[in-house]
Amino acid sequence: MRVLLVEDEGLVALLLEEMLLNLGHEVTGRAQCIEEALQVAATADYGLAILDINLNGVASFPAAEIVRNRSIPIVFATGYRHSAIPLLFEGAVCLQKPFSKVELGSAIAAALTPSRRSV
Repeated sequence: MRVLLVEDEGLVALLLEEMLLNLGHEVTGRAQCIEEALQVAATADYGLAILDINLNGVASFPAAEIVRNRSIPIVFATGYRHSAIPLLFEGAVCLQKPFSKVELGSAIAAALTPSRRSV
């Protein structure tokens, strides 16, 4: 699976990328700020997006809207509670930080479940 990874913390992004590689996925798009996230979300070739909600104090939801409009599954990886996700993304998979590789794999599987793909 090709993955878009939106994460503002460099070390967290590296760890996430390593976990994704170990799970057999490839990171094909990366972003650390909302400007990069908007551009990459619209142009990169990916089948799943993992987005941190807070990018240096700016919400990633505009980038998530682009992903959703492309009918690509989303996993929100965040330190916030699931209730922080707007109703627009109700039903989206939310992965609470910190998380393990197993939890990441489960979140990806849940996001790829056909009933979740409409989110």
